[in-house]
Amino acid sequence: MPSFDVVSQIDQHEVDNACNQARKEITQRYDFKGTESAIEKTEDGIVIRSNSEGRIDAARDVLETKMVRRQVSLKSLDAQPAQQAGGSMWRQLIKLKEGVSKEKAKEIAKAIKDSKIKVQASIQGDSVRVSGKKRDDLQATIAFLKEKDFDLPLQFTNFRD
Repeated sequence: MPSFDVVSQIDQHEVDNACNQARKEITQRYDFKGTESAIEKTEDGIVIRSNSEGRIDAARDVLETKMVRRQVSLKSLDAQPAQQAGGSMWRQLIKLKEGVSKEKAKEIAKAIKDSKIKVQASIQGDSVRVSGKKRDDLQATIAFLKEKDFDLPLQFTNFRD
């Protein structure tokens, strides 16, 4: 029986490249001189530091531009509110969303079921497996899911006949 998986993955190498490019641009731009602005990738996500909240927003804009150029979806970025980090410094954490959560997987499965396409969706860990009798039904399901907005960057992998 033909099937495919609906997943949400981030290419970590591209995220690293985007962070490095944004870091370089911030050190070279005139409007960031003397602001002590920095972008750093940590285990929690991406941390932006600067001496004002406005500079944090500008640095995040530079980072988002670099992410788009590296084809990393902005839906996978979850920006937390900027916080005072002691003295005159500000800090903002941007978490990276990866994987399909249980709630989103249920939402995707329900949308597939409501679409009346003759396929079955089953939740398997952090992905959704879609299987059906005809390949055309699976391709119609992929097209249907691409039209919907689940606030996640979706990829369709493991297509088997």
